[in-house]
Amino acid sequence: MRFITFKFKGQTFWGVQEEDGVYYSDKLVNVFPTLHSVIQNYGGINFFQEINQYIPLHEVEILAPFRPNKNMMCIGKNYREHALEMTGNDESQVPTAPVIFTKSPSAIIGPNATIDAHEMETKQLDYEGELAVVIGKPGKNISREDALDYVFGYTILNDITARDLQKKHQQFFRGKSLDTFAPFGPAVVTQDRVGDVQNLDIKTYVNGELRQHSNTSQMIFSVGELIETLSDGMTLQAGDVIATGTPSGVGKGFDPPKFLKPDDRIRIEIEDVGVLENIVG
Repeated sequence: MRFITFKFKGQTFWGVQEEDGVYYSDKLVNVFPTLHSVIQNYGGINFFQEINQYIPLHEVEILAPFRPNKNMMCIGKNYREHALEMTGNDESQVPTAPVIFTKSPSAIIGPNATIDAHEMETKQLDYEGELAVVIGKPGKNISREDALDYVFGYTILNDITARDLQKKHQQFFRGKSLDTFAPFGPAVVTQDRVGDVQNLDIKTYVNGELRQHSNTSQMIFSVGELIETLSDGMTLQAGDVIATGTPSGVGKGFDPPKFLKPDDRIRIEIEDVGVLENIVG
């Protein structure tokens, strides 16, 4: 299923997107008011009997799917060519263990929302198209072989980054967590609607120009390996979000760099997952 959160006649609902419409339930929304609460209780909800109200998709405003309760877990340099473009082709900088940082959920915005250029804070605004994993049930010390059993679904994250702040503070958090720096969505797509998660095409366009084009098969550390690492001694909770890293082709990787500026439009496409589009304002 493709779960979305949307606004209709001034009210916010979650529902299931099917082609050109969305199905939802007033009754279920009263019990489980957010998609986050749905994910936490998914096994106990009878969706097929309850979700029977329909709205054409063009009548709703799609929002970010949900806001997690804690920082999103993010993986740096998880595609070899991206690791090289960020380090001057230094092979020694290709990670041998996942590079892990976090991003504040307060930065989340939905599809078609405006990314604040923060021109007073940064002169090096950059994009990173990424597959994001949504955990579906609590787990600790999860093996990579069992890891996908703990996944609720997948969505898209644009890991917007202020490269100069990232360098200034020598730590990723601030440069990646300014307001609006986490375009997220538009849908959380359950595993049954996604093919092989390690064989999904991923593309990022800026103003129609293809900047990033890769496949999740090129990840250094697979989704299973990332879940294994992150759950080692630390319990993952339902609704946790893991951003799995970005391919090569970010703005900083060009010579000269192609940083974002106001009115730039970023479009991220991930096979079987969807399209996330935002504009810089």
